Amino acid sequence: MRIGILGGTFNPIHMAHLRSAEEVREAQQLDRILFVPSATPPHKRGNGLVAAAHRLAMVRLAIRGNPAFRVSTIEIDRGGRSYSVDTLRALRGRLPDAQFFFIMGMDAFREISTWKDYRSLFALCHLVVTSRPAYDDAPLLSALPVAVRAEFCYRAKRLEHRTGNQIIFQPISDLDISASIIRHRLHRGLSVRYLIPAAVERYILQHGLYARRVASH
Repeated sequence: MRIGILGGTFNPIHMAHLRSAEEVREAQQLDRILFVPSATPPHKRGNGLVAAAHRLAMVRLAIRGNPAFRVSTIEIDRGGRSYSVDTLRALRGRLPDAQFFFIMGMDAFREISTWKDYRSLFALCHLVVTSRPAYDDAPLLSALPVAVRAEFCYRAKRLEHRTGNQIIFQPISDLDISASIIRHRLHRGLSVRYLIPAAVERYILQHGLYARRVASH
């Protein structure tokens, strides 16, 4: 089985998350995409981060209706800081015969040397690096940490690790949507229609998430 892994805070999940997951699924002929909400993200500040239970509920609402999309609570169940290398090791232990494709944006790939035990990632899974169509695959090699470049060879828009795993460049539709923009709009009471799934918007309004807090007197 070919399984894509899309991790993140999903604070909140939005249409660009869903569309990029669908495009990667189709392009890489994946059987399943696992959305993995983080417990405590190591690279992001906690300001504005709603409880994991809310973020998980929103992901479940967003992916409902797509049989290829699933959610995993592996990082929330583990608690503490969520490190991708730990998650991948755990998933490989549970599904030893699966091929894993870890999905990440080009910006995150450029910072991969700051990730915990990042060199192990290349042996644990394929990496699918997504970016807007205006980019080409040239940044892949230049963004790869110098310390590991000798472990790779270049083969037609992808880098092949000595283990046989690959780093694959995947152009995706240019949807300029971010969770921070959505939170800002919600904070100001502005519309987020068509930026997030309708079910997620209803959940946010029902639970008063991301709304401006009015000081009591």
